[in-house]
Amino acid sequence: AIKGVGSDAPAPTAAGVAAVLKGPAGNGALGTLTGSVVDPASGAVLWKQGETTPLTPASTVKVLVAAAALLTLDHTDRLTTRVVRGDQPGTAVLVGGGDPTLSSLPADRRTVYPGAATLDDLAARVKARGPVDRLLFDVSRYQGDGLAPGWAPEDVPDGYVAPIVPLMADGGRQDPTMMDNPRSATPAAAAAAALAARLGVPSAGPGAAAPGAEVLAEVESAPVDQLVENMMQISDNVLAETLGREVALARGMPPTFAGAVQAVRAVLTENGFDLTGAEVVDASGLSVDDKVPARLLTDILVAAGEPGAADPRTAKLRPLMTALPVAGGSGTLAGRYQEAGAAGKGWVRAKTGTLTGVNSLAGVVVDTDGRLLVFAFMSLSPAENRVVRHALDELAAALRTCGCGG
Repeated sequence: AIKGVGSDAPAPTAAGVAAVLKGPAGNGALGTLTGSVVDPASGAVLWKQGETTPLTPASTVKVLVAAAALLTLDHTDRLTTRVVRGDQPGTAVLVGGGDPTLSSLPADRRTVYPGAATLDDLAARVKARGPVDRLLFDVSRYQGDGLAPGWAPEDVPDGYVAPIVPLMADGGRQDPTMMDNPRSATPAAAAAAALAARLGVPSAGPGAAAPGAEVLAEVESAPVDQLVENMMQISDNVLAETLGREVALARGMPPTFAGAVQAVRAVLTENGFDLTGAEVVDASGLSVDDKVPARLLTDILVAAGEPGAADPRTAKLRPLMTALPVAGGSGTLAGRYQEAGAAGKGWVRAKTGTLTGVNSLAGVVVDTDGRLLVFAFMSLSPAENRVVRHALDELAAALRTCGCGG
């Protein structure tokens, strides 16, 4: 839970917030800075600067897909990987169900995905149903290209993402225990080969499961709300794209990059969010072609963090609050707020975003009056990313030090 929140604390004022942000917002390292600060208890906008101007959000775009997933999918739903009986005797088909967290490690080994199902477990269940001589794999759940417009060619070997398919192990990572390490260019084939090895059959080839084929074995991912939290904590691009496609499927839209984006837009629009200026081509924020205004980020976080829960969207969106990394404590903020912005350590919770020349931070903080504030800061700057991140951390930490009640 977010510690120290009290909606009966002194209400912050725009003048008070402007006073504490004046210095850190003027840091030249921030380059072009846009942002918004809102009191979720009252809905009052306390500070704004270019808040309707669309900028490249980087991974803060995951706030959008997280919200769409929480608003659309049952929070207890799980993604299921199945092995079904094939058309020929002794043949089985591994059917990708959209779970990129399926792990090649034993159940007692920690992966980057808490609560992941394992190939070992799946293989054991298949063996219990009888011998298999041949294994095929089916990736028909998702469609279209595996790589989005605006992704760099080196993103896969550099470990930021794998081609998006409904079957993979460990998000396509070569080392399942490390967040960023080289990914497979053919993650479905790699996962199928790993299962085939466990079954003692030749490496699998592509195939199709017959409609209504008998299920031999299945394993399930962690529930949707935990997948959302994991995505937000470690900024997992593959998991973000998977959730986007699952929203598309739930909406009856194509499970492609374009379909996922259209589905996310539709869900957010139907739930009252103004997407004016928002143009995105993926669900992860890895594309340099994405554009989002800071105001949209704060609008979503305000709906998730509204303390009285009077907003009908809040109950579904509330897990977004606990999914945010904690400054100096967890996820992508674990190593930050040690020096720059140290006053915010343990008090700021936020989603990070980083690309070359792009840095963003969107989240919540409890000020010294005990009031929850929602913020989004977006920067385009030629300065070194580390320097810009420190400047953004100081902005959020300034809100923590704000006894800004009138």
